[in-house]
Amino acid sequence: MRMADIDVVKGLLHVYSRINAVCSNRGLNYKPRLVAVGKTKPKEMIIACYEHGQRGFGENYIQELVDKSTDPEVLEKCADIKWHFIGSIQRNKVPKLVSVPNLDVVETISSEKVAAAVNSAWEKLKKSDPLKVMVQVNTSREEEKGGVEVEHCSELVKYVLKSCPALKFIGLMTIGKYGYDPSDGPNPDFMALKSCRETVCNDLELQENEVELSMGMSTDFEQAIELGSTSVRVGTTIFGYREKKEPAAFTG
Repeated sequence: MRMADIDVVKGLLHVYSRINAVCSNRGLNYKPRLVAVGKTKPKEMIIACYEHGQRGFGENYIQELVDKSTDPEVLEKCADIKWHFIGSIQRNKVPKLVSVPNLDVVETISSEKVAAAVNSAWEKLKKSDPLKVMVQVNTSREEEKGGVEVEHCSELVKYVLKSCPALKFIGLMTIGKYGYDPSDGPNPDFMALKSCRETVCNDLELQENEVELSMGMSTDFEQAIELGSTSVRVGTTIFGYREKKEPAAFTG
């Protein structure tokens, strides 16, 4: 095993232990899903994490996700991998996105047009199961961030539920404002997403325990879990720092 792989495994196990500690301290009766975000990192690191029990992996860029998911070595060694797409969706690239082997969840449904495009593309594949999706909410109201406005969240979720039979709505996701210091108190983006879930469930008569919250990254995933996150997206703490392709930081 390469030295880089050893570091990756150390990082992965460190995150596992921190998640377990939060769950134990809070007496949680569920274990949040860990999505390991390998953006810009080589397939060898993905394989190393998989071989140590990790199954959920997230990617921000459709082409990078396609390249990694269709790599012969990944297909051979990571048969049960579960890919999450957590980047912005360009409608002209949706057919490429839905072709990804073992695509498990698309977390960034941000508009009715995007939902319709993903639904149509998945229908054409004639899969036996619907594609799991989350609605992305722009809780920080930053122009460069994707996601539906808080006020229109219920409207978009309703559209997915009523008009997208090939999609299965499983929860809400936010990126949140980068660099918030958890020592300043509860993260306002996390609180906003929790509030969105309450509103959506009230408006659409859904059960809160059936609507996931995907929030929390490397710098704040422990507080996110404390505030109710059921899925955290951790990149840097596992894979190490990376050169940024874009100014907007989508993952931990």
